[in-house]
Amino acid sequence: MKDEESGNRLGSYLRARRELVSPAQAGLPPGGNRRVPGLRREEVALLAGISPDYYLRLERGRDKNPSPQVLESLARVLQLDGIERTYLLGLAAARPRAPRRKRPEPVPARVHELLAHLDIPAFVEGRAFDVLASNPMAVALSPRLQPGQNRLRSLLLDPEEQAFHQDWTKATADSIAALRITIGDDTDNPRFIELVGELALSSQRFRALWGRHDVRSLDGGTTTVHHPVVGELRLHRDKLAIGDVILVVYYPDKDSDSDEKLRLLAALSHTEYVGTAHDRPADAPRPKTP
Repeated sequence: MKDEESGNRLGSYLRARRELVSPAQAGLPPGGNRRVPGLRREEVALLAGISPDYYLRLERGRDKNPSPQVLESLARVLQLDGIERTYLLGLAAARPRAPRRKRPEPVPARVHELLAHLDIPAFVEGRAFDVLASNPMAVALSPRLQPGQNRLRSLLLDPEEQAFHQDWTKATADSIAALRITIGDDTDNPRFIELVGELALSSQRFRALWGRHDVRSLDGGTTTVHHPVVGELRLHRDKLAIGDVILVVYYPDKDSDSDEKLRLLAALSHTEYVGTAHDRPADAPRPKTP
């Protein structure tokens, strides 16, 4: 989180995004002897209708209070979509806060009960994509969905998880961009600092994508995975916020080939919901003993 630690998140974001816009995309002639990828600072300033000196101050963190009109102009020049534009406006509005302590993310008892009754893969994740609780179908779908795992770490560092996803390239790009949205201005959160630091050291893919400053919502969608036992599964994913945690469910189209395979997977896994030892309420369903 080098850019976050420097306190110049706005400037870092502007620099990363202008490097992704080509002169042709901005309606400019390509020219020669370009020493930087994408647009030059003075080109962004010209297209946004501001002075080059003022834009330089923004990128270098010397002016952290641009007007909404300036930000809207920059969003247009940098060709930001709705989510990226909102993120840019949020960076300018962010204010320093007192450091926060790492705190647990408890799973409500009723969510444990819900997981125990769902016959589709379902699990609970925290803000940093930590798996906090899961049902047997989730673990049958992927052992990396057991409580205590981190979905982003598995996706980037576990070869089995990489083979599990049909489009691993897209999955990693989407997940890392979603992490930036999740972090927002909570850059002093110890869990985020710990996770980003670990992945930056251990994954070249993470370093490359993190440096792009992509932001993306990852609330739902459809994915195709390769299960080692039942084969290819096409599943829809939905995320539902419950308090401070997120319930994630995967489900197929009814009566589809994937639906049949998921039922087979359910028949092959005869375990009951166990959740997590430290989170599970006293009256939550427990596994049967042999």
